[in-house]
Amino acid sequence: MKSSRDKHQRRAQRTRNRLKKLANGRPRLSVARSHKNISAQIIDDEKGVTVVSASSLEKDLRESLKTGADAAAAAKVGELIAERAKKAGVEDVVFDRGGFMFHGRVKALADAAREGGLKF
Repeated sequence: MKSSRDKHQRRAQRTRNRLKKLANGRPRLSVARSHKNISAQIIDDEKGVTVVSASSLEKDLRESLKTGADAAAAAKVGELIAERAKKAGVEDVVFDRGGFMFHGRVKALADAAREGGLKF
């Protein structure tokens, strides 16, 4: 019997394989979620580098948030990643939900990133 971690990794890999076919050279906005925090990275898979990243663990965000594990924290991280992506010259991305369902914190992060100017 497979563990829940194995199932999650398999879902995440299935999502990434599909995104590689659809990316057309666009970087990937990858979301990582835990019980206590949320983080996002914009990754250029062709070069194998992280362009920008944001997390609820960063000191300035951590001080302004009640907790890193709610939709408000995810929205702040989404705004921050969009702002940093604009500075780095990235506008179009593909969204990698990382095997998580697209609701709750993941959806809040995506909506905030869209409002910040990212297109996906």
